[in-house]
Amino acid sequence: MHALQLDAIHQPATVRDIPVPTLAPGEILVKLHAAALNHRDVWIQKGQYAGIKLPCTLGADGAGEVAAHGDNVPAEAPGVGARVLINPGLRWGDNSRAQAKEFVVLGMPDPGTFAEYISLSARYIHPLPAHLSFEQGAALPLAGLTAYRAAFTRAQVQPGERVLVTGVGGGVALLAAQLCAARGAEVWVTSSSAEKLARAQTLGVRGGINYNAENWVKTLVQQAGGPFDVIIDSAAGAAFNSLLDAAASGGRIVFYGGTLGAIPDLPPAKVFWKQLSILGSTMGSEQDFAEMLALVTEKRIVPVIDEIFPLATGEAALRRLESGSQFGKIVLKIVR
Repeated sequence: MHALQLDAIHQPATVRDIPVPTLAPGEILVKLHAAALNHRDVWIQKGQYAGIKLPCTLGADGAGEVAAHGDNVPAEAPGVGARVLINPGLRWGDNSRAQAKEFVVLGMPDPGTFAEYISLSARYIHPLPAHLSFEQGAALPLAGLTAYRAAFTRAQVQPGERVLVTGVGGGVALLAAQLCAARGAEVWVTSSSAEKLARAQTLGVRGGINYNAENWVKTLVQQAGGPFDVIIDSAAGAAFNSLLDAAASGGRIVFYGGTLGAIPDLPPAKVFWKQLSILGSTMGSEQDFAEMLALVTEKRIVPVIDEIFPLATGEAALRRLESGSQFGKIVLKIVR
């Protein structure tokens, strides 16, 4: 089968022929039709991810159809020919509050989804929501899981609450906005791109603002009719202090990434006087994944796709993601 593999950091990813996976007991073989990129793929390629073990087939997200069952697959698992997608969070553990030390994300060190086939334990294979194509389904798992846990498991977003999602345009931020709006929250966003702000409003977002604008927090709070009950962020860094000003008293700020680095000089008085909760979140449990899929299915939420590349041009897709200009997920179509 063809697979997009990385042999060493700071090197291009290469498509090559490797054996089709063999099935262990309890595993399902999935014939992949589409796979989606995540920033972790670029970070692995650049040597900016913990515990890198190469060579490896990259890719955490995938959708396709069941090709075969191994021995002892549970009777309730999707049958051969079923349309499925993959939960990329493996071995979360029994504690719903935080992942076990054995937790990994699919696609390094475990072989990932940038390939024609993948074998996984049946517990990580789920029916693809009927309203989604393979490409749309591939765009959902990691971003949807991360967004769902941040918004609902950690920040406990409620209908009618005012929610701010920063840096809209990336897959997680867009799905966080879509999921919160579907649950009845009033969603606002930030971006440095006027085009992305305008496109976000087609997804149920009330409005937004350019975070490079002078006094953007004051302006946005005025536009929104008040400060924000929940703020969902992936940047952290020095800009995080502005979020303290944008938060309502008793508000929750949850962040699932730190693209701008450490938070300097966090003023404690703003946190304790406003009774703020600052929460960390990453990926999610198997229960989070099942609840996310149920919400997507009920509300017929469709992930936003930026561009679709054939597997053979996977290296170009990685460079597109690295550019940061995308709006939505970048997807690989597994062309045979």
